[in-house]
Amino acid sequence: MRTETPILIRLEDYRPSDYLIDTVELDMRLHPRETRVVATLALRPNPAGRPNAPLVLDGDDLVLVGLTLDGTVLDEAAYSASASALTLHAPPQAPFTLTIETRIDPTANTKLMGLYRSSGVYCTQCEADGFRRITYFLDRPDVMAVYTTRIEADAAEAPVLLGNGNLRESGPAGPGRHYAVWDDPHPKPAYLFALVGGRLDRVSRDFTTVDGRAVTLAVYVEPGKADRAGYALDAIARSMTWDEEAFGRAYDLDVFNVVAVSDFNMGAMENKGLNIFNDKYVLASPETATDADYAAVERIIAHEYFHNWSGNRVTCRDWFQLCLKEGLTVFRDQEFSSDMRSRAVHRIGEVRTLRARQFPEDAGPLAHPVRPKVYAEINNFYTATVYEKGAEIVRMLRTLIGPAAFRAGMDRYFSDNDGRAATVEDFLAAFATETGRDLSALAQWYERPGTTVIGVEGHYDSSARTYRLCFRQRLPGAEDGPPLAVPIALGLVGEDGPIAASCERVVEGVFVLDRPSDEIVFTDVDARPVPSLFRGFSAPVRIEMASSDAERLTLLAHDTDAFTRWQAGQSIAMRLIVERTKAEAPSADGTGPDAEAFIAALSTFLDAEALSDPAFAALVLGLPSEGDVANEIGRNIDPDAIHSARRTLRRQVGRGLGSRLEALHTAMADGPDAAFSPDAASAGRRALRNAALDLIAAADEGRGAELAAAQFTDSTNMTDRLAALSALAAIPGEAREDALHAFGTRYAAEPLVLDKWFAIQALIPEEGTISRVGRLQDHPAFAMTNPNRVRALIGTFGMANPTQFARPDGAGFRLMADAVRMIDGTNPQLAARLLTAFGSWRMLEPGRQAQAKATLGEIVSAPGLSRDVADILGRTLGTG
Repeated sequence: MRTETPILIRLEDYRPSDYLIDTVELDMRLHPRETRVVATLALRPNPAGRPNAPLVLDGDDLVLVGLTLDGTVLDEAAYSASASALTLHAPPQAPFTLTIETRIDPTANTKLMGLYRSSGVYCTQCEADGFRRITYFLDRPDVMAVYTTRIEADAAEAPVLLGNGNLRESGPAGPGRHYAVWDDPHPKPAYLFALVGGRLDRVSRDFTTVDGRAVTLAVYVEPGKADRAGYALDAIARSMTWDEEAFGRAYDLDVFNVVAVSDFNMGAMENKGLNIFNDKYVLASPETATDADYAAVERIIAHEYFHNWSGNRVTCRDWFQLCLKEGLTVFRDQEFSSDMRSRAVHRIGEVRTLRARQFPEDAGPLAHPVRPKVYAEINNFYTATVYEKGAEIVRMLRTLIGPAAFRAGMDRYFSDNDGRAATVEDFLAAFATETGRDLSALAQWYERPGTTVIGVEGHYDSSARTYRLCFRQRLPGAEDGPPLAVPIALGLVGEDGPIAASCERVVEGVFVLDRPSDEIVFTDVDARPVPSLFRGFSAPVRIEMASSDAERLTLLAHDTDAFTRWQAGQSIAMRLIVERTKAEAPSADGTGPDAEAFIAALSTFLDAEALSDPAFAALVLGLPSEGDVANEIGRNIDPDAIHSARRTLRRQVGRGLGSRLEALHTAMADGPDAAFSPDAASAGRRALRNAALDLIAAADEGRGAELAAAQFTDSTNMTDRLAALSALAAIPGEAREDALHAFGTRYAAEPLVLDKWFAIQALIPEEGTISRVGRLQDHPAFAMTNPNRVRALIGTFGMANPTQFARPDGAGFRLMADAVRMIDGTNPQLAARLLTAFGSWRMLEPGRQAQAKATLGEIVSAPGLSRDVADILGRTLGTG
């Protein structure tokens, strides 16, 4: 491990930059090995900075070729330069121009940060601090400048040249060369700079904004893949229209370009006017993409476009404010997807993601506030806490003040901060100004790590016809801190449906708990009710309340809120799995009287509602995941026991619903001549069909294999084909291996489809999976240099196959450690993301804990660890 102590960056130490940059003129002459960059920077002292301070420009692995100040070559004594910094010891205290020439090697840039080549395409990724790998710069988000970029390249190698903003001019640049000049009139921080050059196919369409601007929308993809870009192009137009209608935000350039590349560390990047995407979130066709893929393309296209205002026009002052752009924009993309699809179904999906990713993060050594107070490596804070929990805070804000006031506050936030680098305080101030409300209790959500626990007790007084609900809030590890504002959307339900009881402290269905404890009383309640709490998951909390299965079944049958209905079924299933996990000898044959009422309720539900809302029915049939169960138990986790208990309940449910499941599997099938559509209704039917197949296979492996094999052969779309392969993959035998071989052969030339094939095999909960993953690393289509391949195989194994990753003998831990060490030297960001698979190691039972700790210790002892990996290691082990 590195011997030096990592430099910690603290929020409390923030101070403005000593210098500002007004304009940036870049001349970038692309070459595979020796790209020449000339940056002309118009600088001036910052009145808010320190007078007469040296100018320190950030760099990373740079080679300085030339340096002039106001056109004059600087004396060597006037500056010092290294690969990581350029310092002018006594810069002018008036506006001046600095011209810097650097030389970089895009082909050797395996970190995929800064300028690099991916499959022959020049590409940039500058968030969070990659611009310093292109030229020396004040690489911080509160330094915003207007950029003009001239790009020159070999015309045959890179016929397409793209930059931020609008194309000003283009033409030949000598024998075999050409150039393009791009102007971006909007000031932006360096992390939003982008450049692309290469051989790319293009699909495009015209769009007219609400204020009459004519915009050309274009998607650029690798040659031969333009037929898979149409859905992404359509999603751009729908995103633009929705943002105009929902938030009053119109686009502000003449072009909006999206480029898909195959080697990318992130999902996508919102660079101003030139979004660069991992190609898995652009390319989609019925033959290669599942319904989930289509939904992800739609969502991520929208997310990056929405950043044009929540992130670009209004950016973040420093990286501690990352949630200000990411959490807010996740909320915006969630609302868009809800309007495009089923709001209730989409909300349940959001909650499942939060609980699967963010709740464990909050409970483990990598926990941090939504706005961190300190970091060593900012790339490690692009987390579920910042994104998903950050979005939940915005949602709570809207719940607290109402939709109309929320829209007014958003309008004020955008107008007050347009062209500025803002803070969380600036965001909340806009809403406080509009509403006159004190939002300090809500602001606490940004500052305190951990998942809040809400304790609830209900008391019915039949003689007084009142029902009293008592609440208390507790944030583990911070019990003495100020209380949070917790919006609780709630109602009462009885055997015949909702109960119309009154409570003056419940306003439009919401009670706000902003004290350590409080209570409310409903009057005119004729019979003991069942409380329906946190409707729509109105706050990201855990609930502690003694509820019977009978009460939960009442909610499942009669509540009007889809989330609480789904949650009621999940709670019953969770209890059954947890009890079986803790039992010394859980039933192996799938019997157990305690599940009979649950199965009967599912049967009634399917008979009444499956055909009317297949997507919701598919969610109700799904049991809590093994990760959900582990998070519920919390400590001394035995993944094998959880797997066995969950498999037992799946078998029991499958057997109990047998004939209904078979009927649904048949009824939800697309006809042989039906055209594929990724719309929500069609996707919902496929989701229910495949949920039924999963339970059929759990109940009877022979029958499941038979149906899955037929579906695998006959499917006309990737959703059904992949679901069939997943069902077969869970059943050992020749049929599984034949199907895996057939799928791998059929899609040998389709890297994104092979990622699904890698992932399915990494998920197999069997002892032989370790060897299988090892063999797959030698597959011709697998490459440790491609983030998508690595995430599909090794990431899936570590994040989603707990029985094999956390094997008692430690082999799964060692497999992951080997991959981390191998990748760290070339792509530290990817290696650090893989290492987060160890984030819950302290929850395991003692034997597995010891194996995990020993493996982490072996990584620590490796020489030359990157800052990214060293940071995750230190926090995971509790030493950083």
